[in-house]
Amino acid sequence: MGIIHRFVGKEYDFNWEGAIPRDYLKPGTKDSTGKVIIGKADGAKNFIFRYFRVEPGGWTSLESHSHDHGIFILHGRAQILLGEEKLEVGPRDVIFIPPNEVHQLIPIGDESLGFLCVIPPKEKELG
Repeated sequence: MGIIHRFVGKEYDFNWEGAIPRDYLKPGTKDSTGKVIIGKADGAKNFIFRYFRVEPGGWTSLESHSHDHGIFILHGRAQILLGEEKLEVGPRDVIFIPPNEVHQLIPIGDESLGFLCVIPPKEKELG
């Protein structure tokens, strides 16, 4: 049977019942936090669904992965590096990052950046 994680947050305090907060202390990040919304604990075998928040002045790590992933911007604006191109993204924008493409998100302005990220399953659910 499926599982529902109901939204229990407020404006810019995004949280879901049963979401598992995880430290996002990956080298190269600053002022970033994450939560696994759907993952191994729910029985998901084909994907991990996560929420990340990056505070103004912070950033995600500059990285590339062997897997592809999708990002949906919930709130805030950011500069995203995709390969060698820097673009601006904002609420409701959807981003596809193909395997092995260098990428990084940096909030723009004084609002935190919040986004959902879907990836294939892996050993470590955040990272």
